[in-house]
Amino acid sequence: MRLRNIPRAGETLASHDYVIKEERKWKGCWKEVFGNDHPVRIEIGMGKGQFLMTLALQNPEINYIGIERYSSVLLRAVERLDAMEEQPDNIRFICMDAAEIEEVFGPEEVDRIYLNFSDPWPKARHAKRRLTSTAYWPRYDKILKKDGVVEFKTDNQGLFSFSLEQAEEAGWKILSSTFDLHNNEEMNKGNVMTEYEEKFSQKGNPICKLIASRE
Repeated sequence: MRLRNIPRAGETLASHDYVIKEERKWKGCWKEVFGNDHPVRIEIGMGKGQFLMTLALQNPEINYIGIERYSSVLLRAVERLDAMEEQPDNIRFICMDAAEIEEVFGPEEVDRIYLNFSDPWPKARHAKRRLTSTAYWPRYDKILKKDGVVEFKTDNQGLFSFSLEQAEEAGWKILSSTFDLHNNEEMNKGNVMTEYEEKFSQKGNPICKLIASRE
C-alpha cells in the first residue's frame, strides 16, 4: 500500500499530547500514562480512528490505545480527535509497527485487542505479515490478560478463513464467528463500525468477525 507522505505529519505527531513518544519506556506502566487502574484495550491498525474514538466516548471506564504504523494515517486520526466537540481523555495513540508490541506492553497488560480490516497481504510469500497469522498469535498471547480476547473484522472472506485456521493452529479457541456480521443479531449487538466497515457494507459486502481466546 502506497501512502502519500504528508510533510507536517512528523512534527504534528511529535508535539501532540495524545501521541505517545518513546513508547517502549511505558512497558508494564501504561496505567501511569492514564493515571488510573482501568482496563487497557488496543487497536492495531487503527486507521483514521473512528472505531476507537467512538468506543472511548462510550466507555470512559476503559483506556484505549490506537496503534498505527503510518504517520500520514495517524495524522488523520489526530486531526479527527482535535475536531471533536467532546474529546475523550481515555485514548492515546502510538506510531509503530505491530511486530514490536511485545516491546511496548508487558505480560497481561492488555485486556482486549481489536484488529479491524487489516492489510490482507494477498501474496502467499507475505502470509506471515498478516496480523492474524501464526506469527502474531504468540505475540498477542504474551500481552493479553488470561481472560483477554482478540476481536477481528474484515470484508475479505479469504483472509477471514485463513484467520480462523491460523488462530486454531496457534492454539486459540474461536469463541464466536460469522461471515455476515450485520445479519447476525447476537454478534452485531453493540457493534461499532469503522470507516472501512461503513464503506464496504454500503457496497453490499458482508462483514466477517471472529472473537478468539486462549484454549
